[in-house]
Amino acid sequence: MAFDGTWKADRNENYDKFLEKLGVNVMKRKLAEHDNLKITIEQSGDKFHIKESSTFRTKEFDFTLGVKFDYSLADGTEVSGTWEMEGETMKGLFNRKDNNKLLTTTRSIVGGELVQAYNYEGVDAKRIFKKQ
Repeated sequence: MAFDGTWKADRNENYDKFLEKLGVNVMKRKLAEHDNLKITIEQSGDKFHIKESSTFRTKEFDFTLGVKFDYSLADGTEVSGTWEMEGETMKGLFNRKDNNKLLTTTRSIVGGELVQAYNYEGVDAKRIFKKQ
């Protein structure tokens, strides 16, 4: 249950380029860089409850590892996919509903920080969160 807790975005790596590759317009990209995102994760076995709160929206959802679900990114992009555990890493494989292209996300705890890494069409990015 290492992921349990509330995590606040601290810094980003290559996040603007990643959002640009996703097709997010420049205004939304600039806002996303400073969205004050907090993610609260509650895990019970293979079930997760997630609350995402930022300057722009609050969203709560549940998922079960290995079970496909639909999700809407902050910019409105619709995806469908699953989260799996690979050792100590959560790996998400999501297909965009508009073009069926793959978005890969991983979550891992590194040095007490939550590192959320993304890959879309060859562009990698990271968001690093500190525990609150």
